[in-house]
Amino acid sequence: MKKRNMPFIAPIPPSQPGASLTENGVHFTVFSRHATAVDLCLYDQANPAQETARVRMVRGESDFWQAFVAGAKAGQLYGYRAHGPWMPRNALRYNPNKLLLDPYARAIVGMPEGQSNMLSSNGPHTFPGAHDNGPEALKSVVIDDHYDWQGDQPPRVSWQETIIYELHVKGFTQKHPEVPTELRGTYAGLAHSSVIGYLRDLGVTSMQLMPVHQHLDDQFLLEKGLTNYWGYNTIGFFAPHAEYATASDPQCMIREFKDMVKAFHVAGLEVILDVVYNHTAEGDEFGPTVMLRGLDDRLYYRHTFDEYGSNYINVTGCGNAVDTASPPALRMVMDSLRYWVTEMHVDGFRFDLAVTVARDHLDNFDANSQFLAAVAQDPILSQVKLIAEPWDIMRMDSYQVGAFPEPWRELNGKYRDTVRRFWAGDEGSTADFAKRFCGSQDIYGSTQRPALSSVNFLTSHDGFTLLDLVSYASKHNEANGEDNLDGDNHNHSVSCGIEGQTTDDRVLRLRARRIRSLMATLMTSIGVPFINAGDERGRSQKGNNNAYCQDNDLSWIDWATCDEDMLDFTRRVISLRRNTPELKRSQYFDGTFNHVSGMTDVVWLEGQGTRLCHDEWHDPSRNIFGAMISADPPLVYLFNRGDLTQAFIVPGDDRTLWSTVYDTAQSPAFPAEVTPGLNGGSALLLKAHSLVCLKLSGGRSGLTLAC
Repeated sequence: MKKRNMPFIAPIPPSQPGASLTENGVHFTVFSRHATAVDLCLYDQANPAQETARVRMVRGESDFWQAFVAGAKAGQLYGYRAHGPWMPRNALRYNPNKLLLDPYARAIVGMPEGQSNMLSSNGPHTFPGAHDNGPEALKSVVIDDHYDWQGDQPPRVSWQETIIYELHVKGFTQKHPEVPTELRGTYAGLAHSSVIGYLRDLGVTSMQLMPVHQHLDDQFLLEKGLTNYWGYNTIGFFAPHAEYATASDPQCMIREFKDMVKAFHVAGLEVILDVVYNHTAEGDEFGPTVMLRGLDDRLYYRHTFDEYGSNYINVTGCGNAVDTASPPALRMVMDSLRYWVTEMHVDGFRFDLAVTVARDHLDNFDANSQFLAAVAQDPILSQVKLIAEPWDIMRMDSYQVGAFPEPWRELNGKYRDTVRRFWAGDEGSTADFAKRFCGSQDIYGSTQRPALSSVNFLTSHDGFTLLDLVSYASKHNEANGEDNLDGDNHNHSVSCGIEGQTTDDRVLRLRARRIRSLMATLMTSIGVPFINAGDERGRSQKGNNNAYCQDNDLSWIDWATCDEDMLDFTRRVISLRRNTPELKRSQYFDGTFNHVSGMTDVVWLEGQGTRLCHDEWHDPSRNIFGAMISADPPLVYLFNRGDLTQAFIVPGDDRTLWSTVYDTAQSPAFPAEVTPGLNGGSALLLKAHSLVCLKLSGGRSGLTLAC
């Protein structure tokens, strides 16, 4: 079909970037400061390869290029072609032969087979490619945002009550027997009553969805027959990933996502998105040109400039870093976040490699950076859950656990590593373990941040599952096709005597004990608990600690198999936490005396009837200790990280009665009937690698313990 020029309709005042639908047509607005011209290209909805019209846009205020297309409707496919200098050494990479996505696109269609057609050139400093990729390129879609939320209200779960559950939209239901086949692996499948019922019964409060922004598969993975399953390769910061929808129609896809959020809210469950604003799928100078690179490479990405020209700053390990200190990039990120809250009704965000997003115009991490300051003053974003992954890579200032300001919470990598080391039996880990158990006051307290600043986790999508953590001493990532060189080598894991799968009953019992002890620690520690989906069921990835490219049975939840004892134990320790206010405290332990319980808020026990004192904390050979918590009734937690059973003198006297709440060395760990079983001063045999919880059943706990 012959292209026709469509008239530009009247001057348009500056407006929201993106495609704005009106009664008479669509306003299109896109930012580019260094382009010399920008074309809006329209495509046939029935035949996305067919360009139907091309409009030369007009530069408006603040370098926003604008056009109005009368009569255009929802469903219209479009893209941009930006003209300008090809000067890679100056971070200017304009090539009008490449159709570009709208960075504000609400939906994206197309399934490119490989990325070769998206390359602007064959190398960083060669001439621009002459191939016009318009027919096969991804297309942006005009969307009608109207939706009946039917009075939807976010649950607004307090941080004290929050228990986060991380899951993958596809992997969680891909094999779920109660979800209809046509809904498996989709937003609709996740909203199915059987799934929501499972999550409510488990006791978690907040679903953290792995990336649902539209993403692109890496070329090197496609060449190996793999895909980017995790989705940390964004190309659409406003667009839900199309593969996770049951319908191919973009409008229906967005409604399906909103239906999912609404269903979770009706059930009292929050939706938190794992978001990737630190980089895009365009990669380094050898990567594809999809959107930001072709519109204004210099202002959207971070660069270094020297006598040899510009280079991308790669603090993400993915080839580029979005420059959130630059006004256009910062606005895009802020607009995206507000869109997901106001239009899609999500309840919060977990920021991948948040240190990159929090870097200033000098590329240094700054707690007062442009992005963090913008969020703090934003009346919408400052009120939702904000969780930082407080690191990126390759710089001296990359690890920033404890450095993010209010209202941020942080994934506490020090908690993960210390608790793993303790239960792996590492010498000298007791004192640090107690700090993490008590909310990491040494990390967050100096800046007056509350104990709930710490998001405590032992496993996540990135690394071993909980079962693999006690089943493999080394990673086994051979399926990734990278000669087992990818993934973390420092896992603080153990195999319990046999590497990997086994039928040895002794090994299996030991592994079960250890994962119960790990889960119990997580649910007892001060802070916000975070569970990786499937850990409560005994899920394994066969030792793969970097399954980012495994869109198959290795990553999907296998609902046909389940460690029922572990599932029951997890439900019970979650319930115990939710019903024990002292485990959800927002203040650190400070030795305050409680007149009701007759004890201070926490008393540390060394195992022989006395308090644990300073020198004993740092004894590298110490394997056991206890914590007595001033609850109603008081609770005692007894820990044994060692390989041997040891006697532990429980506090109190012969008038003090204690009953066992749970013992991770037993199966089932929770006794069928809770009856008083121990007198104060008696010895409890604390088995190896176990955690025992006792509660006061009668008398007083006898806290006049000597040091």
